[in-house]
Amino acid sequence: MEKQRGCGEIVVEELNPTFLFTWKGTRQRDRDEGNYHSHDHGEIAFIISGVGRYRIEDKLYPVQEGDLLILNPGVRHEALCCHDAELPATEFFVGFSDVQFPGFPANFLPEPDGECIIHTTGDLRQRLFKICAAMEMENAVCRQGRYFMLKAYLMQLMLLVIREQCEPIERAGGYAFESANKKYVVEQIVNYFEDHYNEKISLDQIAENMYLSPYYVSRIFKSETGNAPIHHLINIRLEKAKELLEGGYQGSIQEVAAMVGYEDAYHFSKLFKKRFGVSPSQARREAERALMEI
Repeated sequence: MEKQRGCGEIVVEELNPTFLFTWKGTRQRDRDEGNYHSHDHGEIAFIISGVGRYRIEDKLYPVQEGDLLILNPGVRHEALCCHDAELPATEFFVGFSDVQFPGFPANFLPEPDGECIIHTTGDLRQRLFKICAAMEMENAVCRQGRYFMLKAYLMQLMLLVIREQCEPIERAGGYAFESANKKYVVEQIVNYFEDHYNEKISLDQIAENMYLSPYYVSRIFKSETGNAPIHHLINIRLEKAKELLEGGYQGSIQEVAAMVGYEDAYHFSKLFKKRFGVSPSQARREAERALMEI
């Protein structure tokens, strides 16, 4: 096979890894992993959310959302507790073997600038989040070709690491807990609200579908918009109801409520009056009166 030159001195002749496992979990605030260890296989760990600490070859490293850890064979490592973490690290691990890059030991994934932690941002971070979410979903169901799908995602992870060695990695400055992924998450939630406002919506279900905790989703939504998710949804529903009433819809208030996601017309009316200063019936009458005056 003809060699395909990678970045720098890295040569990708072929890539046919064995996928071993995935693991997702949240570290405890008050307990170290308690297992300073190494493997003969390789591991990639992506910090999905939160902050934490790692001991790697007797050096301490802080980690946060968006960090990618490369744990090569023989490298001793251990997750440590982070007592002051408001949100402990949630990590996504992928194990692999049968990898051989020319000039590197078996199962060794080259590290950008020799660093075992990559502080990702922007497009790279988004792609890693999506790949991890896809692997989590694929691993949860036993569909035909499951192993090969997971292997394909693993290969994407590896190639993204290699490609990052073509040019300097954009690193997050200081200790600010900022994330390009926050805006993506909020945009996805807002789009979902806009498309499904007339259905029953659970923050727990949204968070589960995005592989995040409800607390985290609620916190970043408020930090980006200044509003809690439920209040944003209520505003969308009430604006849609107002459009119906002012647009000439002649159904009952109960029907209007149902069309924007409320089973209880009384509760809907209370929210409507609090938001607009008039009841739904008054809003309809005022709109009809305004039309007659034109």
